[in-house]
Amino acid sequence: MKTNFDFTGAGVALVTPFKEDFTIDEKALGAIVERQIAGGMDFLVALGTTAETSTLTEEEKREVVSLVLAQAGGRVPVVVGMGGNDTAAMIRKMEHFDPTGVSAFLVVTPFYNKPNQEGLFRHYRELARHSPLPLILYNVPTRTGVNLEAETVVRLAEASENIVAIKEASGILSQITRIIRYTPPRFKLISGDDVLALPILSIGGEGIISVIANALPHKVSALIHHALAGRYLEARQLHFELIELFRLQFDDGNPAGVKTMLHHFGMSANVLRLPLVPANPVVAAKIVAELQKLN
Repeated sequence: MKTNFDFTGAGVALVTPFKEDFTIDEKALGAIVERQIAGGMDFLVALGTTAETSTLTEEEKREVVSLVLAQAGGRVPVVVGMGGNDTAAMIRKMEHFDPTGVSAFLVVTPFYNKPNQEGLFRHYRELARHSPLPLILYNVPTRTGVNLEAETVVRLAEASENIVAIKEASGILSQITRIIRYTPPRFKLISGDDVLALPILSIGGEGIISVIANALPHKVSALIHHALAGRYLEARQLHFELIELFRLQFDDGNPAGVKTMLHHFGMSANVLRLPLVPANPVVAAKIVAELQKLN
């Protein structure tokens, strides 16, 4: 396992592939992980939003983490998603989690109960005090109903060295800019949106946790690595090449779009667990047409 993981570079929010009977497809998950590593991705994220984690049992969650760690075999860091809207319950989950081989937790903001900024600050501060691993904050207000504002992120970054980064998926570039500007240099901002990765990297962001990389890791890793090296013309060419797929992958919900891509490539069955369903035929056809245009 890499011991110097600095939470930068190209990461992927792994899907959970299912068989036609809705059980986890272990072989497909292993192949997807292998494809990420061969494609130059820097780290893997298991049990994020794209993994349909809310439909997995606790036993299945442990199975997914175990499978990803085994397939990665220490070649790249692995981050594990951890979410909930009960601080005490999350502390118990973290304290009972076996952190062996895992580099960090990706912790989404509490959902449904909609805490204010002080509540969010105290929630994450308590988690940081008890977590056996570093924390990556995860802000995705369109899903959770609450926005982790820049001032709160700065407070958290200054309050605990165990809070090391944020996956920012608010889409609010002014907020993202202020986080980059005012957090300590050790704190990393990672794009949570494929379409905003290049703009965010251009103002000091340091990576991505990507959805589309499940299907196109070579393209995403090249885009991110070009940008991080200051080769913006090359990065922009890849950004333009993928721009329609960035949009289409979410037109019928996530991970419906990227699972359409994986099915097209023969990587997994096009199966999601209810209440999610596969992309409708019109969107799926547009996705396939765009894939066929790629070099």
